[in-house]
Amino acid sequence: MIRSRLVIALAAVAALLLASCGGKAGNASGPTEIAVWNGFTDASATNFAALIDRYNKDHPDVRVTQLMTSNDLVLQKVLTAVRGGSPPDIAYMYGSWAPNIAEIPTVTDLSGYVSQPGWNWDDFYPAERAAATVGDKVVGVPALVDNLAVVYNKSLFAEAGIAPPTKDWTWNDFRTAAAKLTNSKGQYGTLISGDGSEDTVWHYLPMLWGAGGDILSPDNQRAVFNSAAGVRALTTLQQMAVTDKSIYVDATNANGVNLMNSGKIGMLVTGPWDLPSFTDIEYGVQVLPAYPGSDEGHQTISGPDNWVIFNNGGERQKAALDFVKWITAAPQIQSTSAATGELPTRTSVGQDPALVAELTQKVPGTETFIENLSNVKKARPTVPQYPTISQALGQAIVSVLLGTAQPADALNTAAQAADAALAGK
Repeated sequence: MIRSRLVIALAAVAALLLASCGGKAGNASGPTEIAVWNGFTDASATNFAALIDRYNKDHPDVRVTQLMTSNDLVLQKVLTAVRGGSPPDIAYMYGSWAPNIAEIPTVTDLSGYVSQPGWNWDDFYPAERAAATVGDKVVGVPALVDNLAVVYNKSLFAEAGIAPPTKDWTWNDFRTAAAKLTNSKGQYGTLISGDGSEDTVWHYLPMLWGAGGDILSPDNQRAVFNSAAGVRALTTLQQMAVTDKSIYVDATNANGVNLMNSGKIGMLVTGPWDLPSFTDIEYGVQVLPAYPGSDEGHQTISGPDNWVIFNNGGERQKAALDFVKWITAAPQIQSTSAATGELPTRTSVGQDPALVAELTQKVPGTETFIENLSNVKKARPTVPQYPTISQALGQAIVSVLLGTAQPADALNTAAQAADAALAGK
């Protein structure tokens, strides 16, 4: 469930020809056939197959089939299939692709559907709905949700004489603890991706939001991350990386779990997908710190993925809408979370104490990530230029982490690149 978030531009689509994987409209000779493209594996694949079987049994007028493909490649394949006139009926697609998805002519605009009875659109977490909305279009229904929190090594905290993190922690408390957890034996207080990718940016954004800043102006016309709040957030990282030397800057963005398991990292800002990998340590989980004086409180970030529906006409579109409505209804969300350990995408399900207890018993710390979904208050802007904006911001963050630039200068340079992209230059 690692959130690699590959953002693939329309211009980079490979000329890969796919055979038609669509279905047929129902008639007297049989049910309406619809195809779902997804890249589920392991428990998620088993669970989804069981849900399809149940739906087909309860809906004899519809036959749902699935095509397994890498989630990272779905956008490429969908665009190729659209060009060939054979798109799927439903596809599991990364939320970061929403601007690209909104440009596909055959994608169903769900804005007129999700407001209807039975969809319970407001039951999805606000950031999920924001990530699925591009302008006045709703291009998908939430299929997966996650967030970032602090995972800490209880033994290392005890050895350093540091009390465990609490919900009252500020980023200064985080910095102080990171410094105490750092020593001359190759142990660091925390770790951050230093490759300048979206993962680097992902870890900065909750700090930006928590300090009271934002990525773009409300009209999405210009960058505002170089505000005083943005500088404050990046200065916090600079203080830890350059002044305290308490951050391990991971140039490969691949060592976090191993270093955490080996006792070389005291705290890791990561998501629920990593918890099953921490097999060699006793860990705890706490929400991200807040900034004193800011009204934003504890912020975090999520990368929700979506079920996207394509308009293949008449009965097929109707069947696809019904299946997505069913698969994302509370009972199916609850059974999916129980079977896979995934966080529930609906507020009502996340507030079920029995489910939370069951998930936490299987994977300790899950309850904090579920609770932390209420701190997912903002989403990355759903604009086509976001990959360019992210790249510029990621480079700025890394330059500060490596001590080659000052926060204000780095952010101003990144903002200029972002503004140029937004202006189409």
